[in-house]
Amino acid sequence: MTDQHQLDQGRPAFDDVDSRAADLMARLAARQSQHAEPPRPEPEPEIDDWVPAAEPEHEAVVEPSPVPPATTKPTGRRMATPPWQSAVQPTRKDPVVDDPGPQPVSPPAVRVPPPPPPGWNPPPPPPGWPGPPPWMPPRPEGLSATTPPPAPSRARQVDAPVDGDDSEGDEPLAPQFGWRRVLHRATRGRVNPGVSPRDREQQTLVKQIRQPLASDFRIAVLSIKGGVGKTTTTIGLGSAFAMARTDRVIAVDANPDRGTLAERISDSTTSSTVRDLLLDPNVSRYADVRHHTRMAPSRLEVLASVQDPAVAEVFGESDYRRTIEILQAHYNIILTDCGTGIMHSSMASVLDLAHALVLVSSPAVDAARSAAATLDWLTQHGYGGLARESHVVLSGARPDSSSATFDEVFRYFDERSGSIHVVPFEPHLARGADVDFAMLSPDAVRAYLELAAAVAAKFSRVR
Repeated sequence: MTDQHQLDQGRPAFDDVDSRAADLMARLAARQSQHAEPPRPEPEPEIDDWVPAAEPEHEAVVEPSPVPPATTKPTGRRMATPPWQSAVQPTRKDPVVDDPGPQPVSPPAVRVPPPPPPGWNPPPPPPGWPGPPPWMPPRPEGLSATTPPPAPSRARQVDAPVDGDDSEGDEPLAPQFGWRRVLHRATRGRVNPGVSPRDREQQTLVKQIRQPLASDFRIAVLSIKGGVGKTTTTIGLGSAFAMARTDRVIAVDANPDRGTLAERISDSTTSSTVRDLLLDPNVSRYADVRHHTRMAPSRLEVLASVQDPAVAEVFGESDYRRTIEILQAHYNIILTDCGTGIMHSSMASVLDLAHALVLVSSPAVDAARSAAATLDWLTQHGYGGLARESHVVLSGARPDSSSATFDEVFRYFDERSGSIHVVPFEPHLARGADVDFAMLSPDAVRAYLELAAAVAAKFSRVR
């Protein structure tokens, strides 16, 4: 009796649990019938399309939703890469209903370490480290290993002065003559006494010599008396042109009686003469002509005359014209060292083709009379223009010569010619051997430069 009573007392408890379980199952069945579509899993957020929402002004309290998380409807939006994370393509991708298909995988971006904080210094090297290589420049003080070097200055760099080529516009800066040049070179340019008036005048001469030429220019160097320095004047004038200009200058020995022009040049690389040039069938290029010429240290080229006395053929008018026809295609300035006479056959072609005439004489009275007779002959035979514009050279003037006689000669030719020039006596030229323009005195160099500048004044009139 007692046991049955106890069982009756505990039954309502079990009935209450069963009833609640049945009620819960009914509610679940009813909810499943309302949502027949199975819940889709929420896709993993993509990296590229996510845009963070605007931050609210006041922090809101988020209350938990009564709906279970499994029933939340996916939005399909993709999240962008945070600034502290590199944009790396995820290795796993959950299936999404509206997946457009496989996307191209971009290569992973290179991670750049952030710069160190200000004042950071690198740790000391480990023990036994040999240090930087000897070719590496030392790091400036106060510059860490990760600090980029300062940008190079954009200030205009001034090159070191080059002797003879310094200019401020057209004004030379480095002296080129006398004690000023010696002092400037001895101090390596640290002491510059400036340009002397003589330097300025010489630069003016060089500028006039360097006038452009529209065609070749032919100069005849003439004298009817031997031993007055005609060949020496040819080399001096040609060297002045060759050293001041950058184009080609050549001197032709047109003396029919074994001229000595080539013997005054130290170059012995060839023994060709003007006759060999005329007999050569292949002279279309400059290299072909250069095979027959000699070159002085000043860059002046020389074409020798026939030296063999056994050759009976005389260098005549047609030969000279053919020579000029070959040379004028390769040379800008052509000088002709004429013979001592003016009656030989080649002299007519020399005067016909010449643009300028240089008449050489000495300060002696007999030489001056011969030069005056040459001017008279030119005037009487149709070359009055060359005579009036001729350039007279008084070569080998000594300081101890009679001043009265020299003044008379100077005044006479100054009135009858275009210009007159005095070349002082030079022991180097009086030897009659090889001529080196660099061994001349400054006065002799200046005289030849003045002669070249006077001749070059006609360059602009030749077309």
